[in-house]
Amino acid sequence: MLDVEAALAAAHAKVGNISQEDARIISEKASTDFVKLDRVWEIEKSTNHDIMAMVKALTEQCGPSGDFVHLGATSNDIVDTVMAMQFKNALAIIEDDLILLQNAILDLAEKHRDTVMVGRTHGQFAVPLTFGMKMAVYAREIQRHIERLREARPRICVGKMSGAVGTGAALGKHASELQIEIMAKLGLGIEEASLQLVGRDRYVEFVSLLANISSSLEKFAVEIRNLQRSEIGEVAEAFDAEKQVGSSTMAHKRNPIKCENVCSLSKIVRGFIIPTHENVPLWHERDLTNSAAERFIIPHVSILVDDMLVKMSRVFAGLVVYPEKMLANIEASRGLIMAESVMMALVGKGIGRQEAHEMMRKLSLKAADAGAHLRNQMLADEAISQIFTPDEIDAIMDPKSYVGQAAAIVENTLKDLR
Repeated sequence: MLDVEAALAAAHAKVGNISQEDARIISEKASTDFVKLDRVWEIEKSTNHDIMAMVKALTEQCGPSGDFVHLGATSNDIVDTVMAMQFKNALAIIEDDLILLQNAILDLAEKHRDTVMVGRTHGQFAVPLTFGMKMAVYAREIQRHIERLREARPRICVGKMSGAVGTGAALGKHASELQIEIMAKLGLGIEEASLQLVGRDRYVEFVSLLANISSSLEKFAVEIRNLQRSEIGEVAEAFDAEKQVGSSTMAHKRNPIKCENVCSLSKIVRGFIIPTHENVPLWHERDLTNSAAERFIIPHVSILVDDMLVKMSRVFAGLVVYPEKMLANIEASRGLIMAESVMMALVGKGIGRQEAHEMMRKLSLKAADAGAHLRNQMLADEAISQIFTPDEIDAIMDPKSYVGQAAAIVENTLKDLR
């Protein structure tokens, strides 16, 4: 707030509304070296107005030059411009966090480019992919968030200095010039047309961006939690076997606590979406129904998303991957995950796609009902055995041969994002 007051005084001096000396004194005293928070609180007890308390505390320090403190401004010229400065700082931190997380994910994508695992849809075995490709998908998602943040920054980091209802009347004939000068000094964009407030659609965009990021983080965390389930066991959060305790009673437990924490916090972040939208419709040029809500919403979503991003970066950086368990789970499918591979091979032999699908549907159901391996069911099937040799069946049934462009997707992602 003091920085904004100093910029306001400097701009007034530049256009000739006040003297350079008065502006110098105001700028010098607009510091917590002189304006103490305890004094501001003391004044606020009597004024019951936080901004006026700050203005009075600064005025006390400026002597006669104090007559020009807050000249032509309304409270929300200060509040909303300060909020834009905080948005700017917060977005810089969030962007750094996103890049940190993306790098941790890219390291896994590179390391596990060819680590084959079973894909799952509807919670059931699907077809093979690689763990590296899964990580490449996550890295691309983070990149989109980085791009959204950079695109949104100039719309979000916008301040105003245009008075009580946005006309700039109290700022005089140089009102537009003053606003341009102040925001340039503070490194902010300008609200070209406002009432008393910066448009709250900008706040909606900020909170929505962070809520979107939180949803991705929960998505990643849910996947790790599922893959860490005892019956799957393909990955796990790092666990300090020397000191860490998983349960107060079950001594064997190694729980995905960071991922669970992220899933819990993401619900809180998204919960702020509705009140942020409800802060947009205000009475006439403004009322105060947005103010208290924003004092909770903006700090909480910013701090929580920062915390969640750092946690997930640590999770991915320390993630333990078990390729041998991935292969074991592939084997547990008894070849059923290769039914599509066989179907496509049948098409390659001249069988119609629909006929090939029906053949494999029946064989797969028969193998599943019998608890038999699909390969053995195929070898025993007269029609299939006339089309493929046993060696051809083995090749078609190899999961490593049916991951399509997975490796190329990882390589392209690394090339684009590193």
